[in-house]
Amino acid sequence: MSLVERIKEIESEMAKTQKNKATSFHLGQLKAKLAKLKRDLLTPSSGGGGGGVGFDVAKTGVARIGFVGFPSVGKSTLMSKLTGTASEVGEYEFTTLTTVPGIIQYKGAKLQILDLPGIIEGAKDGKGRGRQVIAVARTCSLIFIVLDVLKPMTDKKIIERELEGFGIRLNKKPPAIIFKKKEKGGITISNTVPLTNVTPEEVKAVLSEYRMHNADITFKEDCTIDDLIDVVEGNRIYIPAVYVLNKIDQISIEELDLIYKIPNAVPISSNHEWNFDELLDVMWQKLNLVRIYTKPKGRLPDYEQPVVMTQDKCSVEDFCNSIHKSIIDQFKCAYVWGASVKHNPQKVGKEHILMDEDVVQIVKKI
Repeated sequence: MSLVERIKEIESEMAKTQKNKATSFHLGQLKAKLAKLKRDLLTPSSGGGGGGVGFDVAKTGVARIGFVGFPSVGKSTLMSKLTGTASEVGEYEFTTLTTVPGIIQYKGAKLQILDLPGIIEGAKDGKGRGRQVIAVARTCSLIFIVLDVLKPMTDKKIIERELEGFGIRLNKKPPAIIFKKKEKGGITISNTVPLTNVTPEEVKAVLSEYRMHNADITFKEDCTIDDLIDVVEGNRIYIPAVYVLNKIDQISIEELDLIYKIPNAVPISSNHEWNFDELLDVMWQKLNLVRIYTKPKGRLPDYEQPVVMTQDKCSVEDFCNSIHKSIIDQFKCAYVWGASVKHNPQKVGKEHILMDEDVVQIVKKI
């Protein structure tokens, strides 16, 4: 029996099984088995195959944005309008067959944009080139899910399911579960909030399926059994996503008002370049980027070429390392102007956290 058949068999058994106290252990085991089979499906043990021609693209710029969508939704047109990079455009399906990279300069930041080949339903099960496409999507800082507004929102659900099946969690944070293996002592489960979605039996069933009999698990939020499996698997990627609804030139104003109610969605027309400003603004917010301007001693700040960093890594030490690794060895202190300090300028150490559009002057040891 193939992996896909075994997965379908377990899914059908889960659908038939009623959830109650008597079946919670069995359901937990089934969910864990399913997660393991999906992992085996996505990471085949055979050596051949590789990434496929044209799929491995060298990472450049401060962030990478992947365009994911069904064939012929306008990904290539949108990319060529944003970046000036020519990706083959056609009205028929599967025009783009390899990953096409491009660069966009926005707010002083160099951002890499990847036009990925159109995915098809069943990509997570190895159909088409879906596996390679979604493998590249896993390396992105942000995913643009490009949808045709004329096609139903079922397309959105299918793409989400394909990405979820590949271990990509869209617009989610990692579950607040602390999981520690230990040598002995059995399974210890504790929680800081009431658990309504998971029982101790299910937790033990999942861990027994992974042959883990000694571990400490602490739930810091009301998680599901799927969240626990994500933590145990440890290979999930949490990526922000924007739903780019293309071809709004073909719908009415009333329909456009409805589309604006979809969370994380930006309606555009790539042919007419409508609403690109909002799309780029949402992109910037989702990427959580910070621009820091350098100020050489006795001169004006350089506002033309900011040092761009992510919000989770924007200390003065990170800033120094972004310019050159040797700077931190000679670092004495820094003077900062901007939102992160109370006085302008303020003398700070290397641990100081910078904010967007701060100006920094580094003082080296003599």
